[in-house]
Amino acid sequence: MHNRTEVLIVGAGPTGLVMALWLTRQGIKVRITDRAEHSATTSRALAVHARTLELYRQLDLGDRLVSLGHPLGATNVWTQGVHRFRVPFGHFGTGLTPYPYILIVPQDAHEHLLEERLKEMGVEVERNQELVDFAETDGGVVARFRKPQAQISPEPNDAENGLQTSEAAYIVGCDGAHSIVRRAADIDFAGETYGQIFFVADVEGQGPAINGEGHVQLDGEVTFLTLAYDSKRHARLVGNVDGKQLARIQANKDMSDVKFEDIAVAAPAMRHMMQIDKVNWFATYRVHHRVAENFRNGRAFLVGDAAHIHSPVGGQGMNTGIGDAINLAWKMAAVLHSRADVSLLDTYETERRAFALTLVETTDSAFTKLAARGWLANLVRCYIIPFFVKIAVQFGFIRQRIFFGLSQIKLQYHKSPLSAGIAGSVRGGDRLPWVSDGETDNFVPLKEITWQVHVYGEVLTELAEWCQVKNVPLHQFKWNAQYGQAGLARNAAYLIRPDMYVAVAEVLGKPERFDSYLRDFELDIE
Repeated sequence: MHNRTEVLIVGAGPTGLVMALWLTRQGIKVRITDRAEHSATTSRALAVHARTLELYRQLDLGDRLVSLGHPLGATNVWTQGVHRFRVPFGHFGTGLTPYPYILIVPQDAHEHLLEERLKEMGVEVERNQELVDFAETDGGVVARFRKPQAQISPEPNDAENGLQTSEAAYIVGCDGAHSIVRRAADIDFAGETYGQIFFVADVEGQGPAINGEGHVQLDGEVTFLTLAYDSKRHARLVGNVDGKQLARIQANKDMSDVKFEDIAVAAPAMRHMMQIDKVNWFATYRVHHRVAENFRNGRAFLVGDAAHIHSPVGGQGMNTGIGDAINLAWKMAAVLHSRADVSLLDTYETERRAFALTLVETTDSAFTKLAARGWLANLVRCYIIPFFVKIAVQFGFIRQRIFFGLSQIKLQYHKSPLSAGIAGSVRGGDRLPWVSDGETDNFVPLKEITWQVHVYGEVLTELAEWCQVKNVPLHQFKWNAQYGQAGLARNAAYLIRPDMYVAVAEVLGKPERFDSYLRDFELDIE
């Protein structure tokens, strides 16, 4: 069987599905495959952050996902099985985004929504297809697939081995931490493995820590977090346990033999926080913190967990992978439509690998502090951290900073070659600030995956003519104080990229800088 497409996507988790959706929406022919025979049936990644929901508005998915999920309104801090305080962070992002909360959605429901939308657009996931390898040719790549259970004999004949061949201009690895695309592209995946054992369970129960909110238990040999994904009885329990402590409790069990009951014994505080009536799903695993040496090798690209993995602190993994996919999708579409030089694809690694390195560093630092053992570390977690956090969240600027850190709305590309200028406090490479007048907001035009110009105030005639000639949408917003408070400059012009980031901030509102920018990158945005 021989297949030809423009972009071959390996892996149909949220990252791969988003990659396929955004490319298809931009008129690119894709093929998406997955090794699994069926789509996900467990909740796995739960947290969906504000920036992801903002980007999802481009395909009218943001509000639909919200309708499937449970906004997390608060988290509660516990030590020694005693409730210490409640942090109502559900309002921390108010005025900053249309989604000022953390949305909890089981990954199976999330993936189902994405896959259904992809089907509506005429693309079906090809399941039970395992990538064997691929080779780069002058004009693209040739990949070979097999059924996962099939055995390959030394006989070189592909047909006799049941191998299928697929050709594409580019191949994108969305196939997770054990990425075959990464291995076939010979890209190093440097990093380390945490010593602690992580666990995850979907539970049904009752009690003070199963009440529709988040709960974190900080002290003892087991640190864990409970996230409700409805307001009733269902919750996700995630945490880590020191391997030596678990070994003392469970004797000579292998990690694969660990049961939820072993974790419960190791965490006596759990009994004070909740009564678990049913465990629907439980697993233990090791966590690595690694970043690929490159996110691209020739015509092969790595996205999501194939490119970077880290501690689950903050629920950043899936959201970062989705951001990777949307960043790459508009650039790949521009190149395939001959509207940009192929060098534009180099900026994917420049922008996203820099963020991945920062993310791994910050999550690693946070996890190391949370998982540290010993009387001093326990003192810090039990008393010092709760004391300072309880005081700190009383201040608005700290609440906003916490939300910025979690939601990824402050993620910026200031050092990218694609970023230029500053107008007000908004720089090229920033996410466009969100401003609402109560009825509508300035993100409505961003639903179109296209280049566009925003002006907050008066539009110069020469700029209006430039936009008309270039066939670039121009959106004018009547000036009010809210725009200034958000950091936008009156009468300035902002050239917005297809992924909702500011490309050029031009304080004088003139088009000349836009022209030079487009020449520099050989971009045709008409």
